[in-house]
Amino acid sequence: MITQKTIQTIFETVKVEDVVGDFVKLTRRGVNYIGLCPFHNEKSPSFTVSPAKNIYKCFGCGEGGNAVNFVMDLEQLSYPEALKSLAKKYNIPVEEDELTDEQAAQLQLSDSLYVVNQFAKDHFQKQLFETDYGKSVGLSYFKQRGFREEIIKKFGLGFANGGANDLMQKGISNGYEGEVLEKAGLIKNKRDFFRNRVQFPIHNVSGKVIGFGGRILTANKKAPKYLNTPETDIYNKRKTLYGIYFARKAIVKMNECYMVEGYTDVISLHQAGIENIVASSGTSLTADQVRLVKRYAPNLTILYDGDKAGIKAALRGLDIVIEQDVNVKVVLLPDGEDPDSYLKKVGTTAFKEFIDREANDFILFKSNLLLKDVKNDPIKKSEVIKDIVDSISKIPDALKRSVYVKECSELMEMSEQLLHTEINKRIQTSAKKQYQLDQRQKERDTNARKPSSGSDHYDPYEGMPSEEEMQFANGEFSRGQQSQQHKNSKANEKKKTAEEYQEMDVVRILINFGDRQLDEETTVAEFILLDMLDMIEEFDHLVCSKIIQEYLVKLQANEKITTTYFTYHSDPEIAKLAVDLVARMEEHGFSEGWGRLNVFLNTQEPPEINHVADAKSSILRFKFKKIERLIRKNQLLLKESQEAKSDTDMLIYMKVSLKLIEIKKDLADQMNTVVLR
Repeated sequence: MITQKTIQTIFETVKVEDVVGDFVKLTRRGVNYIGLCPFHNEKSPSFTVSPAKNIYKCFGCGEGGNAVNFVMDLEQLSYPEALKSLAKKYNIPVEEDELTDEQAAQLQLSDSLYVVNQFAKDHFQKQLFETDYGKSVGLSYFKQRGFREEIIKKFGLGFANGGANDLMQKGISNGYEGEVLEKAGLIKNKRDFFRNRVQFPIHNVSGKVIGFGGRILTANKKAPKYLNTPETDIYNKRKTLYGIYFARKAIVKMNECYMVEGYTDVISLHQAGIENIVASSGTSLTADQVRLVKRYAPNLTILYDGDKAGIKAALRGLDIVIEQDVNVKVVLLPDGEDPDSYLKKVGTTAFKEFIDREANDFILFKSNLLLKDVKNDPIKKSEVIKDIVDSISKIPDALKRSVYVKECSELMEMSEQLLHTEINKRIQTSAKKQYQLDQRQKERDTNARKPSSGSDHYDPYEGMPSEEEMQFANGEFSRGQQSQQHKNSKANEKKKTAEEYQEMDVVRILINFGDRQLDEETTVAEFILLDMLDMIEEFDHLVCSKIIQEYLVKLQANEKITTTYFTYHSDPEIAKLAVDLVARMEEHGFSEGWGRLNVFLNTQEPPEINHVADAKSSILRFKFKKIERLIRKNQLLLKESQEAKSDTDMLIYMKVSLKLIEIKKDLADQMNTVVLR
């Protein structure tokens, strides 16, 4: 287990903008940075990085956290793995306490597939460089392709010899279990999966080996030329791009990604200095792969081999790129050439010039290519027009669609109005289908929540207001303040009761202002926790309850807690909620720009310095909601006693009701006093 000292060093050293910047193209806006969210598809940036608070937050989908959370979510790493990844990035030595047997077993289980793949990569490299067979067959092949030794080692290229179970035996002798080797796709039916092939390790975005592509070198008509690792828990070819780990920084820098088909094309271009290059590895391009590119740049240029017969089928699959709102261009290489061969033929400078000169917009390229074959055949021409119209209809941006309609109407010799009409029909049909799918999903969700037949379960809080209908004091948002993106993101959240949202507001005050002074003798945290000490157990929101309990323990131990204590918390749920509550203050706080223009709030202090009234108001609202809950419960009991005709119980519940209503009125009066002060 990583020591607390090391964890603290990591959090004090890492800069969230550097970590996020390796994956997302960021643009400075004031004191923050913005970019396109890597966690959901968007065309307008709503993803914000705050260097001052060392956090990120997407106000579109709601994702947020610190640098460790970001690495965990984006690279699908555990908390210790993310810490180690960041420690490596910043050259921080990692100190670890001795693990218990249970912890060691759990860690070994979570790391096992990555570990055995790394072992396999090392094994294949040794076969390539240290065996006579590997040198004569594998290494000579790579050198014939023009790969220098440093590039071979950089990409981790290797060789699997012809032995039936060489890797399996070596792995078991090194302590790796056969079951784990099999789960990693390295052995099958007690034999090595890769035999007599040069090996191309496939890395994820953090550089970990998740699988392999093997190319056979012998003449064997029954064996496939290329063989990839089967799908595993860490390798999904539809979500993977070969070379993305080595290309990501160059893609961000160039604001463009080049895509080819083969492993050797990637390596050749990378070696020549064209590093913003990835490969789809022979699979049809998928939405997940496009979104992976879009994390780093909105522009994609696809390089096709000079095979005009095969390119038509490939182009029909590129609508998936348009749907993700990526700007895609196509380059068709000369007949008989692939990127590797053409690069060797003309050199790096001429190759780059060729790409710049020949890169054509995808839709216009597709239109010109398909229209050449229709000649005077009206049937064929109508089919081509339908194909192009389908592609244009998938463009999310209306302005872009309009531009393409204008260009294509001239090519197709058709009126813009007719094309617009056909495109709108397809958009409406697509929207209707999506609506029907959403409705069916909503019905399934509703049915799943319903109690089984005959159940006497009754939820007295069903139908409580949504978060949009809640109005929080000083810093929380109201219905009118929300952006449409935020509304959409909240619609996907698990429904919470009004009490839970009020609990979150109490925690918001604690995290943002708990260490500030309420008066000369009391901090905000002391005031909140001591005033509601008897109601702490009433918290429904589990994460809020954890934060409250932990804050109370620290307070009793006279330990000072700052905002970063929770935004950097080792519990991912606590850290994410803390970041969310800190980010909301920034999203709905008082803009510094108004101060520079000498415009200030007249009725109250800005939220950042209004924490006293904020804290008092939050506690009152919390108590108010809990009293409302008690009133509802008491009304149910009163109703039951009336139905049971129990006069004694009715009298008790009526008295309780009057008392609760009196308390509620008193709280309401106090809230008005705080707000008006």
